[in-house]
Amino acid sequence: MTIELTAPQNGTSTQVPLVSIVAPCFNAQKYLEEAIKSIFAQDYPNFEVIIVDDGSSDDSLAILKRLQQTYDFQLYSQPNQGVSAALNHGLRYAKGVYVSTPDLDDIMLPESVRIRAEYLDQHPNVGCVGALISYMDSDGNTIKQQQRDKIHTYNFDQVLRGAVVIGAPVALYRMKAMRSADFYAPKLRVQDFQMTLRIARLGYEIHELPICMTRYRRHANNLSRKYRILLQADLEAIAPYENHPGYQSARTKLVNKALKYAVVEDKKEAWQLLRSIPWRHLNRTSFKRFKRLVLHR
Repeated sequence: MTIELTAPQNGTSTQVPLVSIVAPCFNAQKYLEEAIKSIFAQDYPNFEVIIVDDGSSDDSLAILKRLQQTYDFQLYSQPNQGVSAALNHGLRYAKGVYVSTPDLDDIMLPESVRIRAEYLDQHPNVGCVGALISYMDSDGNTIKQQQRDKIHTYNFDQVLRGAVVIGAPVALYRMKAMRSADFYAPKLRVQDFQMTLRIARLGYEIHELPICMTRYRRHANNLSRKYRILLQADLEAIAPYENHPGYQSARTKLVNKALKYAVVEDKKEAWQLLRSIPWRHLNRTSFKRFKRLVLHR
């Protein structure tokens, strides 16, 4: 299966479906202008931008109000309730056929919306399409880039068993699918994982394109500091599917991900996590984590 990269169309915006770009913001003052500039540099001719400030304690809201003088976007604010609640807030006002949910410390490449929107146009069975990421540090220096040579496709069973996440910075959702999924559970911290699961559960396919669409900002040590929170949130996301045959495979995958950081940060907790995996569900990654735990000093 190949992807045909088409050039931007010169027709009017009414010829293509409206894309709603709904972006939550929390304490992103340092990166806002660059992120918003990249959104408005999209070569897709028909999109709206909705930003929800989720109770930022820095100057994000003031900066966003200033940027409204240059860029045409809707701005809403709420007390801090988390990213899922912020997205639900913004989605109330979204009118698009498709929905993009970028982070406001990342950079969207100019063709990002167009390529994914065209793909959803051509694949009505797909509820969410993702793409690849180029990682950068806090200063914008490229660290590494994901590499794939073909389109990956997933059904619900594959999404759950593999704990497959189409990350928010590269996901383009079909609004009809999001609405049928009842949008986000506001108390869940991992918005992208829960939405990937919910849409796949409805019978839509999830596709991932082998093309880089976003420069993703990886802040120093952010994963190691947050692994406990992320594990708890991930486990909450798969909890509704506890009776599915793929549940334990998903849980093992998530625990292994947390173990990557726990073996360095907290050996006692790492042992507890390792013991929480039923023996028959231990896999090669689990034993790799075990080896590192035993050898790490």
